Amino acid sequence: MSVLLSDVVSGSAVGLRGRLWQLSASELRAAAIEASAEILRLEAVRVAVVDELSMRPDDQVIASRGVGCWLAANTMLQVRDGKKIAALGAALRPFPAVAARFDGGDCSFEHAALIVAFCESPPKGMPEEALPRCIDLLLAAASGVEATTTKVRNVIATLERVFESDEIPPAEDIDRNELRIASTLNGRVVVRGDFDALTGEMLLSALSNLTMPTPAPDGTPDSRSAAKRTADGFTELIRRYLDCAKTGVDGGQRPHVNVHINARDLAEHRDCAATPTDGGATVSDLDVGHMPWLGPLSVSQTRLLGCDCFLSTVLLDDHGAPLDAKPGKRLVSAEQRVALIARDKGCAFPGCTCVPAWTDAHHIRHWANGGPTVMNNLVLLCRSHHRLMHRKAGFVGKWVIRIGVDNKPWFIPPPSIDAGQHPRPANTTFKT
Repeated sequence: MSVLLSDVVSGSAVGLRGRLWQLSASELRAAAIEASAEILRLEAVRVAVVDELSMRPDDQVIASRGVGCWLAANTMLQVRDGKKIAALGAALRPFPAVAARFDGGDCSFEHAALIVAFCESPPKGMPEEALPRCIDLLLAAASGVEATTTKVRNVIATLERVFESDEIPPAEDIDRNELRIASTLNGRVVVRGDFDALTGEMLLSALSNLTMPTPAPDGTPDSRSAAKRTADGFTELIRRYLDCAKTGVDGGQRPHVNVHINARDLAEHRDCAATPTDGGATVSDLDVGHMPWLGPLSVSQTRLLGCDCFLSTVLLDDHGAPLDAKPGKRLVSAEQRVALIARDKGCAFPGCTCVPAWTDAHHIRHWANGGPTVMNNLVLLCRSHHRLMHRKAGFVGKWVIRIGVDNKPWFIPPPSIDAGQHPRPANTTFKT
């Protein structure tokens, strides 16, 4: 590491912008990563120090009505942020495994807070002996550079569905549903709602093809914000309904609610999360339903939907990968797309969280080069990554996609990203 790069990370930011031009792109990336790691380290230090101070408060802390308020009064933090720091320190005490991962810089503040909140208030149907494995699952989702809040929340939601109790989960309680529509003084309308997960899934499915970014005729990107696209899509949804409930086509299918679940899980619910296993902790084996937009759905609700539905069967191999069907044409069939969604769960490119509705079926070996339309030559990619694979100068051909022995896609990065070119699994980790 150059002296200048060391100064960038450890020195002051005053005047830094005028000197950064001296660094190469690789040095800038290294500085950003090292600075982020230093922030995680200092956050853990602050939580530990504040927690110790909360157990041995002096006159200043007592006069400030708690260590969180004292911290806010003596820093640029808001009171609510100071209290969050103090609360996390106290919450980590009973859970040393979570504290160790957080102290080691392998778990962010937000993810540690989510995990201990789950541990403090686990699902009512969860036995005590299941907590250690649940913590392992949560820490696996929260650790490493691929960790996202979405993954952590998805694991929490999955565990809440696995350990069903007699009470209806909040996400499935339709009695809590509310929709308020009110006019404002300037003649506009404000809409505010709170719906159960299934209603939300129907709404998102109906809006999906209406809210996608649409390039202008000259090819320039859609300049609308996500909120504006959603508002425009909602307006179009109402217009189509009033025009005899016309619907669009979403990823080759009319929009509808899809729920994925293993046949054996639909037939008989197992307390699998409480059962010890010899292998590593994974979420994909937990027996819950899964909706492409809103994630986990309890087995009870899935069974209810199964009483009145169109049932599609996807045959899977021992690795959980769909078997092949109808390879003889260029365009992916509806059956193949259902199987791809069951396998890839969305855009398969590492680090991408795009939902299945906004993905294309990409031929790993292009059709024009003799690539067949079979499962082992197809992978779901979002529009952005699909364009990169085909058209982006300097990107085409650099990432290699291969189907592994598990019959699932693996991505091999170029040497400029990973000198060892270690294969990376498709982004299906912690997606059930």
